[in-house]
Amino acid sequence: MSQRIAERFKNFATLECHGSSDLYEDLSNQIAADDELLDLSMYAREGQPIPNLLFGAVHYLLLQGEEHELKEFYPSIVDQVSREDNPFPFFKDFCMKNKNEVRAILENKLVQTNEVRRCAYLYPVFCYIYNQIKRPLSLIEIGTSARLQLLWDHYSYSYGDEQVYGNQNSIVHLTSIVRNGEIPLELLTSIPPVSDRLGIDLNITNLTDEDEYLWLKALIWPEHKERLKNLENAVDQLRVNPPNLIAGNGVDLLPEIIKDVPVHTAVCIFHTHVANQMPEAAKSELMDQVNEIGRNRDVFHIYNNIYDRKLRVDSIIDGKSETQVIGDTDGHGGWFDWNLGGAE
Repeated sequence: MSQRIAERFKNFATLECHGSSDLYEDLSNQIAADDELLDLSMYAREGQPIPNLLFGAVHYLLLQGEEHELKEFYPSIVDQVSREDNPFPFFKDFCMKNKNEVRAILENKLVQTNEVRRCAYLYPVFCYIYNQIKRPLSLIEIGTSARLQLLWDHYSYSYGDEQVYGNQNSIVHLTSIVRNGEIPLELLTSIPPVSDRLGIDLNITNLTDEDEYLWLKALIWPEHKERLKNLENAVDQLRVNPPNLIAGNGVDLLPEIIKDVPVHTAVCIFHTHVANQMPEAAKSELMDQVNEIGRNRDVFHIYNNIYDRKLRVDSIIDGKSETQVIGDTDGHGGWFDWNLGGAE
């Protein structure tokens, strides 16, 4: 077991942290070789992304005001990091001194999707869908957490230049880079109409609860001050326009929910960085349910982490199925590939 967890930390360092967080990359590689911290990490719930959870737990305690020299390595806590020595001994010491508190968080908290900048690639996807279907969209997000991605049409966007798309008056402005490919600009000029939106999650995040809000902040990596600002602005926006929520298992609830979706709309089921926490049977059942919905009406499914890390869009229009690979995406939305077609 500990060897498998060690591999998860190594992969986390290489695939997630490299070029994005020197602190977490450095710590991950050293945690992978430390039996005590690997044993502590075993208390995470099954299916949870263990590195994110452990780092979130430590960050959460530091943000609560836990006094320890470790905080001097965190740009989210000190104005300027001046330490150049190895942070790992301090990280381990903090975990050992706060072992009970860290264990309780690992056992009870969940890694909740809170990266609002993923909307930077969702926005052109929904523009592409509307360009195909020319009907209002009904949004259903599975694993919605704090609901921030359900409001993608309330934000504004830029893609490497000064041009702004989306809601020009939004307090949330998201920037991203198209790494490979090119988005046809005509796709981005009109915001697709949204008929209704619904989020489903086993554990809904209550953003009026300061402790739950702090947990979301703790899941943001210490160096990522722009991500934190995006979160704070998106939360302010959400409190003005809160989407509907249902607590429960999205895969189980989907067949009943579809019955209430307006028939004149196109169903858009989406989730990002959620399916990696689903059992294989649940992934298969979800795909079957989308196909069943497509027997009676047009449906789109936008997702990653079912087959691989790539973002995909499946569609069933007039009974005809199509699968398209959009491309790779940065986990925090800083860049993405674009392999979809343009406007008709």
